[in-house]
Amino acid sequence: MTAEKSRHRILEAPLVPALLGFGLPLALGMGLQVTFNLVDAYLVSRLESGAVGASLGALGICDQLAALGSIISFGYTTAAANSMSHLQGRGDSLGARRIAWQSTLVVCLLGVVFAFLGLVGSDFVMTQVIGVQGQVRTLGVQYLRVIVTGNVTIFLLLHLTSLQRALGSSKTPVLLLAFSNLINLILAVLLVFGPGPCPLFFAWGPPIAAALHVPRMGLLGAAWATLLARLVVLFPLGFIVVRRFGFFRPDTRGPFNFSTERSLWQLAWPSSTQLVVRITAMLAIQSLVARAYTTSADQSATTALGVVFRLETMALFIGLGWGSATQTFVGQNLGASNQTRAKKSAWVAMWFNTIMMGLLSLTYFTYGPSIVRFFDSEPSVVAISQLYLRTVGPSYVGLGIGIVLGAALQAAGRPRLTLLLDLLVLGGVLLPQTLLVTLCRGTLSSLFLAISSAYLAFAVVYVFAYQKARFRAQLND
Repeated sequence: MTAEKSRHRILEAPLVPALLGFGLPLALGMGLQVTFNLVDAYLVSRLESGAVGASLGALGICDQLAALGSIISFGYTTAAANSMSHLQGRGDSLGARRIAWQSTLVVCLLGVVFAFLGLVGSDFVMTQVIGVQGQVRTLGVQYLRVIVTGNVTIFLLLHLTSLQRALGSSKTPVLLLAFSNLINLILAVLLVFGPGPCPLFFAWGPPIAAALHVPRMGLLGAAWATLLARLVVLFPLGFIVVRRFGFFRPDTRGPFNFSTERSLWQLAWPSSTQLVVRITAMLAIQSLVARAYTTSADQSATTALGVVFRLETMALFIGLGWGSATQTFVGQNLGASNQTRAKKSAWVAMWFNTIMMGLLSLTYFTYGPSIVRFFDSEPSVVAISQLYLRTVGPSYVGLGIGIVLGAALQAAGRPRLTLLLDLLVLGGVLLPQTLLVTLCRGTLSSLFLAISSAYLAFAVVYVFAYQKARFRAQLND
């Protein structure tokens, strides 16, 4: 689709089918991104029985920690994409592509910073901050060091696909993510199992691993597979953004522009902080569970959370997909001074996302135990996971409403408001309740109810705030 056709669809075509056609591929594409984690979890769950529980527990914690870097970078990416969508809506394509160059410089710089942190800080974070014990700590440190050091690959993957989306392209990123998942599966089979035993379906892997002298790396192999798969897909992605979308051409490049970067940072820091607050809240729950509901001999609760948080990430990323679509429609329509269509776009996207969240939560409620057994069949892990999915799963609808309407407010230049709303829910509802339950030695069921109530609170505060918000053609806060 040409740039002019994309612009027409976003600014003038009938809103409901236009938003469905644009947003559904993004939601599915973001869901595909989650399969990186699910593939890793499945393969790791097929290791020898003595290594499965600790590996899954470490994987769940490390994914949350590694996501901290991704969401800081993604906050900057969101600011750049919103600015580009406004410029594209005004017809300033050259200005939009200059934003792409300047923002990519910062994303690469963030990659360097997190590479250093991954190399020197992984052991401290797992041991002193999260407080995990035994084999979970040992495996977690190894995994975290690799995945955080290579975080620049996911930074750039999310950044470049988001900038494409800001210009009106939603299908190309999906195809690239599908390709990256295929590469990840192949590499993970080779690196996790090596020449050793593996599930019958992957029997093709050990002979290839033996021929290539690839060792059996277990959980560490999953980290390297994810990193290499992301690196491989960056090459065609870079080619596409340069040749098709005109990124990084001589007339768009230039030295580091402090004025532009300052403007982007003013939009980015509330978004990044908001995402950090969210992930920190979930890490706090991981830490509470690790300290209050596990022992060195029984880590079932940590393992269960490692599984269900991966499944919950599917809900989060589907919401982010519809949120990304919302940002493009809101941003370009505000750039074109069509405030009515901009505001209506978010309500339409919210309902599409609500339907998908409802179907996902129904799936987890009905088939949760079978899905969990796919990763870990330990009865205690399955029981805790089932309790979580049936207690928290229905509240994913509320979480999704908050994500989509929050994305719309960010696109309208109100990132500080979304940060304030998140602090209100997480600091006023989630953390106090979970801490109280833990201190009073409450049950896991009570803890999960506290999480569910916070997710529903997201819907309440964001619907109220969005109804009261006034959209303007210019970005402001």
